[in-house]
Amino acid sequence: MPENKLLQISKFVAPEVIFGVGALSQVGESAYRIGITKAFLVSDQGVMEAGWVDKALAYLKELGIEATVFYQLTTNPKDVEVAVGFQRYLESGCDGIIAVGGGSPIDVAKAIAILATNGGQIKDYEGVNKITSPLPPMVIVTSTGGSGAEVSQFSMIVEKQRQVKMAIISKSLIPDIAIVDPLLLQTKNARLTAATGVDALSHAIEAYVSLAATALTDVHALAAIRLISSNLRESVACRTNLEAKSAMAMASLQAGLAFSNAILGATHAMTHQVDGLLDLHHGETNGILLPYVMEFNMISCGEKFANIAEALGVQTTGLSKWKAAERGISAIRKLFRDIGIPQRLSEVGMKEEYIEKLSQNALKDACLVTNPRDTSAAEIEELYRRAL
Repeated sequence: MPENKLLQISKFVAPEVIFGVGALSQVGESAYRIGITKAFLVSDQGVMEAGWVDKALAYLKELGIEATVFYQLTTNPKDVEVAVGFQRYLESGCDGIIAVGGGSPIDVAKAIAILATNGGQIKDYEGVNKITSPLPPMVIVTSTGGSGAEVSQFSMIVEKQRQVKMAIISKSLIPDIAIVDPLLLQTKNARLTAATGVDALSHAIEAYVSLAATALTDVHALAAIRLISSNLRESVACRTNLEAKSAMAMASLQAGLAFSNAILGATHAMTHQVDGLLDLHHGETNGILLPYVMEFNMISCGEKFANIAEALGVQTTGLSKWKAAERGISAIRKLFRDIGIPQRLSEVGMKEEYIEKLSQNALKDACLVTNPRDTSAAEIEELYRRAL
């Protein structure tokens, strides 16, 4: 296997992407082009109240496309919510799926799409490449600068009985068309803006150091890190800063393209377990754990961590790769403090007694496979304790 990534065979999958201020106006034409005549539109209460669903419905109506709206879902969507949505889909007679919202509505939309053509229960598809039949046509409109779900091959659903956040991974989950409109980011509050921005940064960093990274994913990951470092503070500080919102929308998109193709690492494997148990915001949990996992992974790829530091804006000239990497991690901790991300797991309800179970579950998470450093249950337990 050649060490130069440009000499390696690699795959890179992505949907058609429509990006820019006012891009939501393309949702009707996009649905029409891929054959949707009656759309099942998945969203959430916050996006509904912000008015974006009404705008999407108007654009669909212009093209003669009827729609049924489903928005009964939570921040960390549950398998029971997917089941309700799927039943509504069957009753609606719809022939395609649209999501308008952040990671939660997008994950649910994808999960409903799976059941629409593959049957069974959503837990049947946990893991990698369990989907066998093509999905209904899908258009995804993202409303947050963070999840990257609009371009990814992931759907994250909590199985309520086990209190585990399941990772469902398949190229079938990449939508036909992804629409990214920075205007939609202006209705998020500062806390959600911060959390989703941290999510995007964790995607970019874990994709960059992933064992499955390629030359194409590296380009997108580093570009995302640069954009987030330069714009996340401003985006959190001012809801109407359209320049910062546009930069964060692009960063989320590029981080999504990177992690969808390179997968992730131990941060997400651990975060999924905490979120599934405590129903926390995914981005905030990532923000607490990411610096500790970076310190753990650093010895496996020091040069890459030095590159991350440079992308973060750290002055690395004259520094060893190890010192540069350490300063990069310090820069991330400062960024997270500046935007109000919790610093410890104990602040968000984590307890020592949960650690053993969560560590065992993390070992089974698909994201751990591409972590750059081999990881044992004991090491994951220690990382949780350090972050507690």
